[in-house]
Amino acid sequence: MADEVFKIGELAERTGISIRALHHYDEIDLLSPSHRSAAGHRLYGRREVIRLQQIVCLRQIGLSLDEIREVLNHPKHDARRVISLRVAHLKEQIAIQQNLCRRLEAIAARREPATIKEIVKSIEVMTMFEKYYTREQLDTLKKRAEELGEDHIREVEAEWPKLIADVRAEMQSGADQKNQRVQALAKRWNELVHEFTGGDPGSTESIKNFYRGEPEFAAQQSLDSEIFGYIRKALD
Repeated sequence: MADEVFKIGELAERTGISIRALHHYDEIDLLSPSHRSAAGHRLYGRREVIRLQQIVCLRQIGLSLDEIREVLNHPKHDARRVISLRVAHLKEQIAIQQNLCRRLEAIAARREPATIKEIVKSIEVMTMFEKYYTREQLDTLKKRAEELGEDHIREVEAEWPKLIADVRAEMQSGADQKNQRVQALAKRWNELVHEFTGGDPGSTESIKNFYRGEPEFAAQQSLDSEIFGYIRKALD
């Protein structure tokens, strides 16, 4: 039995993706119908529907359309990995919601009312960090901080601004990322991130998402997309 095919209006109605969005995907070579009806209508087949599912998955974990196209067009692209990424993202969101429920239950059970300062701080922390880290990651980072000790953490906190300034100076001078000085700075950058995360790739990715999603916080530390892009190329 032949696979079902869809006209653009039919696909939009069945999936909830607007016709306008589907036209845009076609225009930017992200998703194009590859079949034609006897009357000459362009049709979406099984391959395109599967690709649309992957686009939706990747959009929901925060990738831009350009990034999605790069992922899907990669020679070693694995459709199952895209679904796995979405499943992992959903689990993170579920964990965040469960933790939020526990926090609210704890507040409701308290006999003494929380101070305004405590409430504001809890809102700040919950909304900023729990959007990007799972409960397990936050627990791991806390344990990691305890292992490093307060003195070492203060040393690292003091080193970061100078390291960032040195990287920015190299970037603004036009130094190539393969330059020996840049490579040494990139190595130290990676070492400091590794100290904080313990080498956990999930936590490392969450840190990247955090700074990308909280530009005001990143700006306080003189970090922006330009310097992240520069150091990323050096690390690659």
